[in-house]
Amino acid sequence: MNKISGIFAMGILALTSCTSQVAQEAEQPWIVDRFDDIKVIRYEVPGFEALSLEEKELVYYLAEAAKCGRDILFDQNFKYNLAVRRTLETIYTTAEQREGEEFAAFEKYLKKVWFANGIHHHYSNDKFIPEFSEEWFRAQLAQYINDETRQIEDELLCRIIFDKEFYASRLNQTAGVDVVKASANNYYEGVSQEEVEAFYAKMVAADANNPEPISYGLNSKLMRDEQGNIVEKVWKVGGMYSAAIEQIVFWLEKAAAVAKGEQKATIEALIKYYRSGDLKDFDDYSVLWVKDTASNVDFVNGFIENYGDPLGRKSSWESVVNFRDEEACHRTEIMAANAQWFEDNAPINPAYRKEEVKGVSAKVITVAMLGGDCYPATAIGINLPNADWIRKEHGSKSVTIDNITYAYDKAAQGNGFAEEFVLRDEDRERMAQWGKLSDDLHTDLHECLGHGSGQLAPGTKGDELRTYSSTLEEARADLFALYYLGDEKLVEIGLIPTLDVAWAQYSKYIMNGMMTQLSRIEPGKNVEESHMRNRKLIGEWCYEKGKAENVIEWVEKDGKSYIVVNDFVRLRELFGELLREVQRIKSEGDYEACRALVEDYAVKVDPAIHAEVIARNNALKIEPYGGFVNPEYELVKDAEGNVVDVKISYPANYIEQHLEYGKNYSFLPTLN
Repeated sequence: MNKISGIFAMGILALTSCTSQVAQEAEQPWIVDRFDDIKVIRYEVPGFEALSLEEKELVYYLAEAAKCGRDILFDQNFKYNLAVRRTLETIYTTAEQREGEEFAAFEKYLKKVWFANGIHHHYSNDKFIPEFSEEWFRAQLAQYINDETRQIEDELLCRIIFDKEFYASRLNQTAGVDVVKASANNYYEGVSQEEVEAFYAKMVAADANNPEPISYGLNSKLMRDEQGNIVEKVWKVGGMYSAAIEQIVFWLEKAAAVAKGEQKATIEALIKYYRSGDLKDFDDYSVLWVKDTASNVDFVNGFIENYGDPLGRKSSWESVVNFRDEEACHRTEIMAANAQWFEDNAPINPAYRKEEVKGVSAKVITVAMLGGDCYPATAIGINLPNADWIRKEHGSKSVTIDNITYAYDKAAQGNGFAEEFVLRDEDRERMAQWGKLSDDLHTDLHECLGHGSGQLAPGTKGDELRTYSSTLEEARADLFALYYLGDEKLVEIGLIPTLDVAWAQYSKYIMNGMMTQLSRIEPGKNVEESHMRNRKLIGEWCYEKGKAENVIEWVEKDGKSYIVVNDFVRLRELFGELLREVQRIKSEGDYEACRALVEDYAVKVDPAIHAEVIARNNALKIEPYGGFVNPEYELVKDAEGNVVDVKISYPANYIEQHLEYGKNYSFLPTLN
């Protein structure tokens, strides 16, 4: 999106995994597991019990649909992910010897595979290498894998897991390389970047006069057929991923049966699209979805975001089920009501402003289920649809996920981060007082108004920026949010009591973009992930442009480096100047200017600062990544089989949830 990431009997498994988790939960109830650079958090669903029975049923059916697409994402991320996962799970659930360092390392590796939905890190995209030995693993294969449970040949499996250079990166965006061939994702096979671009350029050219252009390539794998022709393998019922999509449709039909009015029509349109695979049907569904602003329960389900494709065409499968947080919606309603003012006063070329802002709908939601590319790690905000023409003609729908941000906040309390990385007392005090509000408002502005702002110049199609499009779009939305967060208009309309809310966000954002987010990157690596590139681009550009005025300053104290903002007002002006250029680049489709901006400011990492950040972060024992375990829902029926209630429970065992999902929600063949 345009975005800001049951139990079955296991015998001895319960003894090996639950004991440490119970002790851990007693110490810190929001965190249910920790491993490698990851913490797993539980989230609550306040207000679920107050929903009507029909709404509870709707949540239940949509939640089941959300779990049924899990295999799709694994396979999209890498064609052998399902083979790896199923082999690892077979060994894990049948192994008799569960003690020792090798098995502990094996368990950690499996947890990482679950978290990343594959063998490549969910954020850096690099393949992670196990800490158990190949010799030990081959012994497990020999003992626990037979002809019935073998997914692929042992030699290929071992090379996939242990050879660091074999399928090294899920997403490679390095300038000057064939990013299609260099990326291990399963969106393309047997084709080059040049061939892919030519294939879709022909489609786009044929559609040049269509006022409602199709998002070509969104729901298919591009590959060669038996005759060597380049063809699309469409993800639909009867096509690629059919077995999982059929299950998704099954539960969507049940959801449609309890939905009403606009929402019923929206769900039926989504089912039609899943059956046809026709992207015009997807646009029809998207228009219906964005127009439905009345339904309390809402959802995202489908092939939505293209961050995992180096060319920005193919979209990963994801789902979010949610309902409105009425009390918290007040602030987003204020933003939506003032959307035209924000657009009219944006510091960009007036030619690239929307004359009329249509259909801006925004709300704060409570998530009830995460699935696909939103599970275990999820975004904290959503703005959809992604098609520019739908945004222009019909508007967009934005949400901020309040119970997820609340869970993150609870899990982070008392971790010592601010004391370690924030130099000045006044900045720490400002962040402590206004940090949660400033984070929420930044997300609201980013999703509600930022992504929906601006327009393309005549003749610009929107795909000209290619591999850099995601980074630039996230920078555009962030800059819009940062610029307006420091506007007196927010005080006037009652969103903030003081501009200190903005200054708290400015300090935190610049520190993160230029410094602390580097804890998420392996030593020696550059920045690859689009959101991280976006933040680094903004921080580094503003630092350089404001250097003569000392707007942002590096400070050394007691052998440690700090980044501080000295002039918040001037920094806001710099945000506006950069936003003007970023909007121009998008509106005009200026690829060369975009490439220079990203490569100059967003990619390269200072190795000394990088090493220092990692060392200081490790000393705090703060995991840089967080994800979640989902709640569970159970239909309650009377003696005649009628649904009379839906119960919710909160499991606190990461391992058991993933094993249960692997057993009950895995529908695809090993190789697709």
